[in-house]
Amino acid sequence: MTNKQLKELKDRLWEGADQLRANSGLKSTEYATPILGLIFLRFAESKYSQYEEAINSEYKKNEGTRTERPIHEIAIEKCGYYLPPEARFEYLLNLPESEDLALATKTAMEEVEKYTVELADTLPKDIYYSVNSEDDPLVLAKLFKVFKDIPTNVSLDIFGEIYEYFLGKFALAEGQGGGEFFTPSTVVRYMVEVLAPTDGEIFDPACGSGGMFVQTAHYIARHNAKGKDINLRAYGVEKTGATVKLAKMNLVLNNVRGTITEANSYYRDPYDCFGRFNYVMANPPFNVDEVELDQVKSQARYNTYGVPQNKTKKAKGDAKETVPNANYLWINLFATSLKENGRAALVMANSASDAGNSEKDIRIKLIESGIISQMVTLPSNLFTSVTLPATLWFFDRAKPKQDEILFIDARNIFTQIDRAHRKFSDEQIKNLAIISRLYEGKTDEFATLLEEYRAALAAAPETSDDEDTPPKAYWQNQIDWLTERFPDGVYVDVIGLCKAAKLDGEDGIIDQDYSLNPGRYVGVVIEDDGMTEEEFKAEILSMNAELTALNAAAQLLERTITENLQSLVSGA
Repeated sequence: MTNKQLKELKDRLWEGADQLRANSGLKSTEYATPILGLIFLRFAESKYSQYEEAINSEYKKNEGTRTERPIHEIAIEKCGYYLPPEARFEYLLNLPESEDLALATKTAMEEVEKYTVELADTLPKDIYYSVNSEDDPLVLAKLFKVFKDIPTNVSLDIFGEIYEYFLGKFALAEGQGGGEFFTPSTVVRYMVEVLAPTDGEIFDPACGSGGMFVQTAHYIARHNAKGKDINLRAYGVEKTGATVKLAKMNLVLNNVRGTITEANSYYRDPYDCFGRFNYVMANPPFNVDEVELDQVKSQARYNTYGVPQNKTKKAKGDAKETVPNANYLWINLFATSLKENGRAALVMANSASDAGNSEKDIRIKLIESGIISQMVTLPSNLFTSVTLPATLWFFDRAKPKQDEILFIDARNIFTQIDRAHRKFSDEQIKNLAIISRLYEGKTDEFATLLEEYRAALAAAPETSDDEDTPPKAYWQNQIDWLTERFPDGVYVDVIGLCKAAKLDGEDGIIDQDYSLNPGRYVGVVIEDDGMTEEEFKAEILSMNAELTALNAAAQLLERTITENLQSLVSGA
């Protein structure tokens, strides 16, 4: 499915669902829950259909024998959940109007939960009784018809895309900001490509709908030997109950083992996270300034590198002292939650890279500890509902070059989706991630990527209007992008793109006042205009003459306007 087709599908689904909102018996703030529940059923059936033949075959093989197993056990083993016939989207869609569709939908959700313990008390049920209204008793039936348009023959990644899209729409409609629910999937995929996770435990203390876990599992599945199971366990914390349920649905649909806990990560530590995890990934809320200092300052997960504090006490009366900004609480949490060889990736506001006062003191300790491995500035307009510029921070407790940090400026690397939104293409993700592999000395992966592009070039058509079948020129551009910057297939600093900066030395991190802003290190590419010095001088003189003429014309126009106004006033 091309970007254009996917966007058209999402827009069409939203328009269809949104048109029915006015006729529903629900408030606008309540409408998200039943909608997302129906999308869940649609994708649950889509995934289950891919495994159903194998499930039925396994069941029939031992049916009636001593080794017979219940079909739901086989389904959970192969698919991650069991979907009884009466819980299928198509079954509900095709019920006659005389049937109680709200009751049938509630029963379907109960049946799914009965066989999948991870979904206990998670799926929406009674709310479907309130979808219809006296004016329109068929709103729920119409919603089923809207979501039947979701194609079933596409990757389950589309589930995340559509969920993400609807979450963003609901967040904007309800006045919620800051990307509270999700991180764009292409940003997460890039983070995962850099981390290169394998097996182990992964922690997200602000997990939203669980996208970090899903993309990590997909990465491991792609890189595992054929037939090898994914040995990953996810641990998420999310403060919003409705979003906890979404995350649980997402994990089940993508067969990711894990636990999601409803809690506020500032004050609760449900997994005893200090030094526990192989990986930490998160996109926490930016610039929160209402966290109570007394509740966090004594916790080792927050005070190992120092707690952000105001220069002077700002609380008045009975009000409790708060941290000036919680960004560095999160940064502390990611660093301290890692095992001895753990790695982390997090999204953070650009302002944290140069923050002063107590935050700078914390940053100095982090830098000098050697845990920060990489900093990446992201392009603008990647996030649907937040406009703040963002930077990716990467931690590695076992990094070999303790006195060095890799800086990447990716602000000019993006694919425009529409006027207001951008994303990373698959190749842009690979090209950016290969910089990290080269920096780590993995030159074989660079050679493999080039071979992949050359094979695609050989098979590509000369021209193409299909996004899924780029022409030869596209693949040649990918090859050129890599070979022009890394002609010998090894890491080198590239002006305007990447720089491996030392702690000490001229233009080093200390010399830059411990800034972690990639722009300070990578520099700017100065384009050669092809002019000689004399030609440049002549061009400047010509432009100056043009500016002088324009200024004179402006002054004449200003005088004319003044005279005309005076004439009008005196005539009146």
